[in-house]
Amino acid sequence: MGRPVVGLSTYREQARWGVWDQPADLLPTQYADAVGRAGGGPVLLPPQDPADAAAVVGRLDGLVITGGADVDPARYGADPHPRTVAWRTDRDAWELALLGAADALGLPVLGICRGMQVMAVHRGGTLEQHVPDAVGHETHSPGGDAFGEVEVSTAPGSRLRSLLGDRQRVGCHHHQGVREHPGFTAAAHADDGTLEAMEAAGARFQLAVQWHPETRADAGLFAGLVAAAAARLV
Repeated sequence: MGRPVVGLSTYREQARWGVWDQPADLLPTQYADAVGRAGGGPVLLPPQDPADAAAVVGRLDGLVITGGADVDPARYGADPHPRTVAWRTDRDAWELALLGAADALGLPVLGICRGMQVMAVHRGGTLEQHVPDAVGHETHSPGGDAFGEVEVSTAPGSRLRSLLGDRQRVGCHHHQGVREHPGFTAAAHADDGTLEAMEAAGARFQLAVQWHPETRADAGLFAGLVAAAAARLV
C-alpha cells in the first residue's frame, strides 16, 4: 500500500525569486512537511477552473484547505467590514468546488484558519468579519507575521480531543472567525469564547481549526487526517 495522497490548496500571489517577479502558486513549506511527517504524500492544488475540481479530487485520498486571505463576504450574503480586504474570488471558487467534490466522494478533509471559514461558508454558514469587535482585543492576530499565543479547550467526546487532548496552546493568525456553522459542531473554544475548531459528526474525518498546526509540533491533526486518508486505501 502506497502513501495516501493529500491535496493542499494554495495561494496565487505576485512573488519574487531569482530574476523573476511574477504571479506564482505558492504555499508555506510547513504544510507539505507536516503532511509528509504524518505519512502522507502532499500535492499542491493551485486555483484553477472549478469545473475541474471533481477530476482533481478523484485522484486524492485526503484534502487540506489551507490558510490565506479573507473570504469574499458576498459568498455568505454580507457586506464587507472595513477590515475585510483583498479577498481572492478565484481561490474562493476553487476551494468551494474542492469541498463539494470531496463531499461527493466522502474524502477526509482538514481546514486550517481560512480553511475553517471556507468549510463553514460551503455549508451555508456565516463569518465574524473582525474578531476584535467581538472580543475586544487582537490576541488572535497581533499583526504582521506574528502568531498569537492562545489557549484552547477541546469539547468532551470530540474527535479533536482524541487527537490533541483536553487543552492545547496554539498559534493563531486570524482576524476573522466562524459565526454560524451548519453541519458542524463546536470542537474547541479559546478562553475568550472564540470558536477555534469545529467538526462534523460521523465516521468521516471533517475537522477544521482556526489556528496553524503546521507551524509547530502539533502533529495530531495531520496524523488524524493521514490515518483517515490511508484507511481509504485498504
